[in-house]
Amino acid sequence: MVRTVLKKTLVLSIMLQGSAYAEVLIPEQIEVPSGYHSVLTVHAKGDQIYQCSLNQGAYIWEVQAPDAKLFDAQAKIVGKHRAGPIWEYKDGSQVVGRVLKKLDKSPASAISWLLLEAVTHQGNGLFSEVDFINRINTEGGLPTLAACNANHLGGEKRIAYTADYIFYAKSSRP
Repeated sequence: MVRTVLKKTLVLSIMLQGSAYAEVLIPEQIEVPSGYHSVLTVHAKGDQIYQCSLNQGAYIWEVQAPDAKLFDAQAKIVGKHRAGPIWEYKDGSQVVGRVLKKLDKSPASAISWLLLEAVTHQGNGLFSEVDFINRINTEGGLPTLAACNANHLGGEKRIAYTADYIFYAKSSRP
């Protein structure tokens, strides 16, 4: 198929605090299905929130939620990203996603790149039409190396991260 030969190249126009225009090849493992086009790309800056939990007899830091602001190419805040995972746009529309595929690009230094599918929407606006989301260009956000044991059970740690999110909608809606 033509799509296999011509891998998607996406030019991100994100000009934030030293970031330059970046040409990014979306890896095949997390490509959106054919028939969808990008409607928005934003840069996220915030935290991944982890909680010390007891899971199957082992103490581990488990991700609870993101807490990030979403920035446009002019470095203006246009939304937020929070538990759900939920993305909220400045027009009041929201999309909730669920992870379909993960790709560990830099497992020693950054959280995974993702392909997410929209599962619910709220409000009328840009995010009410979103079907898929990519998380790419991640930096940071990995669980803390601090002790997680009975003395820390229930404790939370916020770990700084950045990422780019690309939102996709069906190319032709009925």
